[in-house]
Amino acid sequence: MIVTTLAKEFADEISRLADSSIPLKACTSSEQALAEYTNETVLFGNPALIVPILPSMPSVKWVQSSWAGVTPFMDCERRDYVLTGVKDVFGPQMSEYVIGYLLAHELKVLRRMQEQKARNWFKGFSGSLAGKRLGVMGTGSIGRHIANTAKSFGLQVTGLSRSGQVAPGFDKVMPVDQLHEFLKETDYLVSTLPQTDATDNLLDATALQRLPAHAYFINVGRSNVVDDNALIDALRNNRLAGAALDVFDEEPIPKDSTLWGTPNLSITAHIAAISHPLLLVPIFVDNYRRYVNEQPLKYVIDFATGY
Repeated sequence: MIVTTLAKEFADEISRLADSSIPLKACTSSEQALAEYTNETVLFGNPALIVPILPSMPSVKWVQSSWAGVTPFMDCERRDYVLTGVKDVFGPQMSEYVIGYLLAHELKVLRRMQEQKARNWFKGFSGSLAGKRLGVMGTGSIGRHIANTAKSFGLQVTGLSRSGQVAPGFDKVMPVDQLHEFLKETDYLVSTLPQTDATDNLLDATALQRLPAHAYFINVGRSNVVDDNALIDALRNNRLAGAALDVFDEEPIPKDSTLWGTPNLSITAHIAAISHPLLLVPIFVDNYRRYVNEQPLKYVIDFATGY
């Protein structure tokens, strides 16, 4: 059973890619899925739509998430099934998003647009990414792709992970217990971290103070990593050069949120990577073959760690 607003598109792509016919029900809402449920054992789709109805579907043995993040499942008491996530598909999109904002900052794109509107002949020099230090929080598939892309622009890339274990694409990796030392060595900071208890408010007021005042922060991971009030304060008081946020505690952001008017803050509507059927269906089809052949599934989520 497919449960997502793009259920028909997902179903069409599954039928196109599958070697043999896979029995499918395409549901665009939780209500439709619950009404049409007839003891299916496999669900594929949007966590926000699946989690509310999962307790009412006792036959489900495997759920394939269509999101990179699986936080809704972590908040669900039911865990007597296999949950698989998505890896190695969102890295290219998120890398383009990150590099786009890094370049915009160095090239002073927003400043130049403002000066153009004011009909000012602005002669401020552009900066360069070459030789700058990029810190990437999270060395999973997305973090590694960002690191590899950044290297082609001449950036020095340091990763941060729970263990500090060496990871491909990074010049070095530091353990999370050295967070403050990691931040002091950073010109650009990117978070790709998942939402877990261990990542809550890692970037609090004290941590943000460790960043150089010229540093720029980008969050494409989860919003719980940063203390919004501390970030707003740092931006307002010029203790941080700027930030780009694609994830928030509440989405859409309320109209009266202080974030809207925060200086040097760019806001995007959780669009750094889009869950398009063409990207996700191959993962499901491969895992479905494994499932029916009783082989180990790929990208199984550990409920204890949340990833």
